[in-house]
Parts: sequence; structure tokens; C-alpha cells
Amino acid sequence: MREFPNYFADAEESFNNADFIIFGLPYDKTSSFRFGARLAPKEIRKASWNFESFDMLTGVDFTEIPLHDYGDLDIENKNSEDMLESVKRFSKRVIKAKKIPVAIGGEHSVTPGLVEGFDDVFVISLDAHLDFRDEYEGNRYNHACASRRVADKVGIDNIAILGVRSAERKELEKAREEGLKFFASGSLSGDIDDVLKEISKDIGERKVYLSIDFDVLDPAYAPGVSTPEPFGLEPDDVIKVIKTFADRIVGFDLVEVCPPYDFGNTSILAAKVIRIAIAEIWKALKSGN
Repeated sequence: MREFPNYFADAEESFNNADFIIFGLPYDKTSSFRFGARLAPKEIRKASWNFESFDMLTGVDFTEIPLHDYGDLDIENKNSEDMLESVKRFSKRVIKAKKIPVAIGGEHSVTPGLVEGFDDVFVISLDAHLDFRDEYEGNRYNHACASRRVADKVGIDNIAILGVRSAERKELEKAREEGLKFFASGSLSGDIDDVLKEISKDIGERKVYLSIDFDVLDPAYAPGVSTPEPFGLEPDDVIKVIKTFADRIVGFDLVEVCPPYDFGNTSILAAKVIRIAIAEIWKALKSGN
């Protein structure tokens, strides 16, 4: 492969002049199956150079979008709590500057720190796993607790999880008991539109934070993830979610790509999903001006 710059393709703007701030979160210290998600920001950036600046699917030319790639946060060797504090601090900085954070993980344990930066958002999480344990392996901030920690922040009524097909029995019972809104991947396999309409009613006029755990996709599309789970969503399902809520998305992350188990196709798809999300949000911003 040719050598490319170490930043996300077309992210040529300065921090102050950008509308979108891309940053990497190289963290996988709580991974419970495959380690290597900490390497994903670098590989996804590299994969992003595969694409034309003009995106035919969205009609957007990325040279017209003010993008800045901040680089990676220095979190790789921190414990979970210190990592989350660093992520929260940077998330707040980006939001205070009135910019849209685009975080590339890393494992899903980074998401609660990103959400902490916002005052009032509805969180949509695309995930094969419920991630609703209160603690796992003695750690309340394990990646298996990500949705629980997000719910602690935003409230159980302000989060919806799509694409779920794996949960521990007591975890599932607790989620149902507390009224967590989640949709199994099988319920989305026909037409996802009805589910998205239901979620839209719950959201009302609020803004949306979107978390894309890449294991939500079927391993046929994304084999290189930390905890693959068969019978998942298709890429078009993820794009439909993005398009539906683009005018309300104020930040998003893409997590759990695991390069050591990837032949390149997962990172390529991840980079494309990030680009489409940025393009759709950008179009919504322009039409709202």
C-alpha cells in the first residue's frame, strides 16, 4: 500500500475554522475477547484515503466541508476512569467551541465520556450487545457496561439501542425491568422504518448523539471487530439511521473495529460510514442555514 498522510482524508482545516473535529481514541484495555481496537484510529484514517473527495452517494464534495483531524488523545495506557475523564474533557472542549465531535475508537467504553460532554441529548446506540451490565470483571467502566453508564448520564428514557442480539440473562432481565428501549436485530430485518419512526417520537425536538459499535453489522460485512456476533444488520441499515437523524445529530463515534482481525475490508467500510455520516450531517446543517 502507498504511504498516505496520518490524518483523515480531506481533514485539512484548522481546529478554529472547522465544523467537524475528528479525533482518535486508541483504547482497548477492557476488551474481553479480541484486543486491538486501540489500533483502529490509525487504520481507519489510512483507509479513508481510498475514497474520492467527491462522494457520489451523498453528492457532497469533502473539500467543501471544514474538517479538522486533531489526532489521537493520549489515553492508551490509562485506567478506565482516567481515560473517561480525558475523553470527557476533550468532548466538552469541542462542544464548547460549537463544533461536532467525530470520535474514532477504540472500544465502546469510550462512549460514556463522549456523552458526558453534552447537557441534553438522546443517545442512539447501534450495537450487537446490550452492554447494560452494572459491572464486568470488577470494572463499572468496562466496555460491557457502556450503555448502562450512558443511561446513568442521560436517563433510561433517553437512550435506544438498535441491532441487539447478545446479552447475559440477568442483564437482559434488568434492562426490561428498568424499561430500556432496545430492538433486536431480527426486528429490524424487514423494514427498519417503523422502528425509526417510534424512536423519532421519543426524541421529540431534542438533539441526538449517535454511537456506532461496528459489531452491530453482520460479520459478513465487518469481520474485523472486537466481539463479532452473527446475524447482524446490513450497512444500508446503518446508513438509514444516519440519514433519518442527520438533522439532529450533534456528535457521533464509531468504535470496536479491531485491525489485527481485519483484512482491510472492515476499516474501509468504517471509513466510508464515517464519511457518509459527516456528509449527511453537513447537508442538514447547510439546509438549515
